[in-house]
Amino acid sequence: MQEVIGSTPIFSTKAHQQVGLSCFMAFYCYILYSPKIDRYYVGSCQDLEDRLLRHNSGRSKSTKAGAPWELRLKEQFTTRQEAVQREMEIKKRKSRSYIEQLVSSAG
Repeated sequence: MQEVIGSTPIFSTKAHQQVGLSCFMAFYCYILYSPKIDRYYVGSCQDLEDRLLRHNSGRSKSTKAGAPWELRLKEQFTTRQEAVQREMEIKKRKSRSYIEQLVSSAG
């Protein structure tokens, strides 16, 4: 790709080429653990750091009682649909032992 000369592009084609796949936004399915209440929480999101912060600051009603939560597993996906699908797959099992197996196999 060549740099555009003589115009005012919205972005430089040269800069865009260097960025490449770093513009890719990932989606996550994650498992949290609360030692305080001895429970696991399974969820999905796009910004995992922000989501964990919301869980631990009490801004999420369903996890407020368990704070602080520890991230035990994260799985990355290219679409929101894939991440939510994985979340539902884990939740449908309704099995603590399955969740613990996933967490321990992730190392």
